[in-house]
Amino acid sequence: MLFDLHAPAIHRYIARRLGTGEADDLVGQTFLIAFERRDRFQGPASGALPWLYGIATNLIRRRRRDEVRQYRAYSRSDPGTAPAGADLLSTEVVDRVDAETTSRALAGVLAGLRQTDRDVLLLYAWEDLSYPEIAAALKIPAGTVASRLHRARRVLRAALGSDFQENRS
Repeated sequence: MLFDLHAPAIHRYIARRLGTGEADDLVGQTFLIAFERRDRFQGPASGALPWLYGIATNLIRRRRRDEVRQYRAYSRSDPGTAPAGADLLSTEVVDRVDAETTSRALAGVLAGLRQTDRDVLLLYAWEDLSYPEIAAALKIPAGTVASRLHRARRVLRAALGSDFQENRS
């Protein structure tokens, strides 16, 4: 039941961080560890998601070198070429190239962030976790979540310039 309820969210989070192939493997490991440590979890099953994110984040940390390499490689890649026959002046193509350029720049910034700051930022931005949920997932105080998120945002703003707008406060 716990797996059926939370596996899709955990898989999505890991896949965004490491790719789908790694996610398939790490989701299984996440739930295996959760099962082995089920006596350590306190709270209702419906509140287990932050705990599972914490387990997944710890597994991701073990594969940190690969993740950083992936972000660095992506940040150095060229923007995709337009499909054959596409009007190169069309707004859609220009928007797509702009988005790819921004994504590459963002990947470079993510690669340069401290692991702890990147974990907080991605749990907040990608998984939409609240400060208390991130604190529970990473076993850190909520104040530490706030300071790490602030630091990561500051680095993002500095690296991406004035185009970077905060969508959430």
